[in-house]
Parts: sequence; structure tokens; C-alpha cells
Amino acid sequence: MILNMFKKVALILTIVLISISSANATEECFEKTSRAIFKFNMAFDDVILEPISKGYNKLPNSIKSGTSNFTSNIGTLLSIPNNLLQGDLKQLGHSVGSFVVNSSVGILGFLNPAEKIGLKPHKEDVGQTLGTYGIGPGCYFVLPILGPTSTRDAVGLIADSFVDPFAHITIREHELFGLSGNSIDYLTVKGTSAVDFRADNDMNFDSLEKNSIDLYSSFKSIYLQDRENKIKNSTEDNDDWGSLDN
Repeated sequence: MILNMFKKVALILTIVLISISSANATEECFEKTSRAIFKFNMAFDDVILEPISKGYNKLPNSIKSGTSNFTSNIGTLLSIPNNLLQGDLKQLGHSVGSFVVNSSVGILGFLNPAEKIGLKPHKEDVGQTLGTYGIGPGCYFVLPILGPTSTRDAVGLIADSFVDPFAHITIREHELFGLSGNSIDYLTVKGTSAVDFRADNDMNFDSLEKNSIDLYSSFKSIYLQDRENKIKNSTEDNDDWGSLDN
């Protein structure tokens, strides 16, 4: 089963390597369409995501912290196969150790004792793995709801659903180590992660909207810089986007 997943990823990596290895990140794919989708996404944020995030920020810190820890712990599962694909055994140890400790002693990940004992895994996905292989981002574009991406990262997003154990037992509805779920479980966790991220960066989003001459270009610059930092495992930005006005 796991071998088959890696075979599928290897095929995707080969296709992407051939198609976008020479692509330039400054290129735009359907910029007019991307800008239109960006406007839709901003409207979606104004009407739905921002109000929910502001309400979320009013919850007790213990609830917010526990929720963030829980979704982050599940996200660690995606890092494990990517650590293997990158040949990073040190980070593999951090990812596996962190997930095991937080899922057990940390009460299903709501607590984060792993960090206190020095286990700090980097968040890794297939898009980052492709970047470590020297594959450029390709052209930049915007997806509905999902937001900014690139050719490399869009392909990586699809590949993530094959290598991510959590996706395997939810959206693909396969059993793994006696565990199984469904698409609702997957969407709930991903949606909660999005709200948690939006809430953490509420002030940064407001500042960016007020101070940007071209908000679309600002988000593009931040996204591409953030992805480059993550590929390099830069200590300047280990969190999702981090401070948006940096």
C-alpha cells in the first residue's frame, strides 16, 4: 500500500520535472483570471472567513491553543512521507517522535509536550519536496478558496492526497492501522486549520489590506517568499507565512 503511494508520487515527480523544471516563478498563468479569482477569495474572506476568525479569537486561549495543536499534530503526518522523500532522517525522527508523543501523552495532540522535549518538526509537503529536488515553482496563479499557488505546488497539492496518511484514511476512505474516516473528517480539520491560521494573522491581514498599493501583488510576493523559506527550512519563517508584513 505504502509502496504504491510512493510509486504514484514518483510518477508525478517525473512528469513535473520534465514539464516545469525550467519555468520561471515570475511568469503568470492567466493573470486576469487569477486576479478575478483573487477578488472572489477576498469577498469570501470578508463575508465568511474573517467573521468566523474574529469569533474564534474570542474563545479562551486554552481552546484556541488546543485546537491549533490538534490540527498541527495531524498535519505532521504529511511531513513524515516527505521527510522520507527528501532523505532527511533527522527531520523524520522529529516528525515521527512529535506525532507519537503528542498523540499519546499530549492527548490526541491537544497538548504539545513534544516541543518541550525538543521535538520540533518542520511542516513539509510534496511541493516543498519537489523544490528540494531543484524544481522551480513554475508560473503563479490563484485557486478559488485555496488561494495562491504555483504550477509545482498545485501538482504537489494533488500528490499530497496520495502520500498523506490522514488523507488516505479520510478522503480516500482506506483503513490504516485499524483507523478510518471520511471526507467530512478531512474537510473539518482543513477548515479548522484555515480558521486558526486566519485568526492568528488577523492583524497582519488588516495591515496588508490597508497598506498595499496592489494587494494581489503583495500576496504573490509573500506566498513565493514563504514557499522558498519553507523549502530551505529557513529559521526566519518556520510557521505558515508567519508575519505577513515582513
